[in-house]
Amino acid sequence: MKKILALLLATVLCLSLFAGCSKQAAESADKTRIITDSKGREVEIPEEVKSIVCVGVGALRYTCYMGAQDLVVAVEDCEKEAVISRLYNYVNIDKFKDLPVIGTNGNPFAEEIIKVSPDVIVMSRSASVEADDLQNKTGTPVVVIPGSDTTLDDATYETIRILGELYGKEDRAAELKTYLDGIKKDLSDRTKNIPDSEKPSVYVGGVSFKGHHGFEGTEAGYGPLALIGAKNLADTTGKSGAFNIDLEKVLSWDPDIILLDFNGMNLIKEDYAKNPAYYNALKAVKEGKVYSQISFRSNASNLETALADAYYAACVIYPEQFKDIDPIAKAGEIFEKLLGTNPYDKLKEAGYAFRPIKIGE
Repeated sequence: MKKILALLLATVLCLSLFAGCSKQAAESADKTRIITDSKGREVEIPEEVKSIVCVGVGALRYTCYMGAQDLVVAVEDCEKEAVISRLYNYVNIDKFKDLPVIGTNGNPFAEEIIKVSPDVIVMSRSASVEADDLQNKTGTPVVVIPGSDTTLDDATYETIRILGELYGKEDRAAELKTYLDGIKKDLSDRTKNIPDSEKPSVYVGGVSFKGHHGFEGTEAGYGPLALIGAKNLADTTGKSGAFNIDLEKVLSWDPDIILLDFNGMNLIKEDYAKNPAYYNALKAVKEGKVYSQISFRSNASNLETALADAYYAACVIYPEQFKDIDPIAKAGEIFEKLLGTNPYDKLKEAGYAFRPIKIGE
């Protein structure tokens, strides 16, 4: 009888413990918290976010910078193939290529999102839908981030901060902020005391915007040059952002240094074949002061490549101030910090490398 009573007591205790654990698990699953997104929306999300989808330019990119790519359960169609000019995609393609598709270029497919049932939808401001509409259609919380189409602007830092809070990766967000602040300070400290009269004039050609452009494609406020206080001739036009310039204006400027974005190289080579005299009349071409910029704008700005470009540009524009910097090693450091790996050799194999350029070759 004593054995039977003991067995019954043990059974009751086990059932009580099981019920208690089940209740705790249910309560934990039901716990939520509030996060304020970049539009000032207060969004209720699970206490622990375990799965996400990203909608719009920049959402997946910055998720990868945060080291949260393993949370992604579906992607937009442009992420299904490796693209070397978007390194966050290239280094994570083995994960992304087999995931379901939930949208295209900022246009989400609500029914497909419902099928994968993410805890949260991370959406950039560039997306084509309203956050509240998508949230209502899917029944899934939508958190909006600003993303960034330049380098180290306020939107970059706000995106990192919001995603750190969303993913419970505040330590990673703080680490990235400290690292990026260090880069900004290093670039500024090395260049801030150089008189404008001693700075060479610089023209950037081949800049992409709404597609590829040739030598005429340039940009005022070009991110890598802005970080190093360079004398960007496009800044003197009164325009902002990327635009096509009259090539005769470039000839009249006759820049000391020319930087060429690889995205526009094929078009530049084609134009050179038609009009070599134009290019050969430029001082920078004659003196061999034409250098590469690895294309950083592909589906908006890829921060790691833009920062690497800033260091390479600095090394050729201000060789004395950056004589201790190996731009290829620095690029590798930046890639490791933001992407967790260094794909510079893969970039080089694909024809993207920091080097002098001879137009037409």
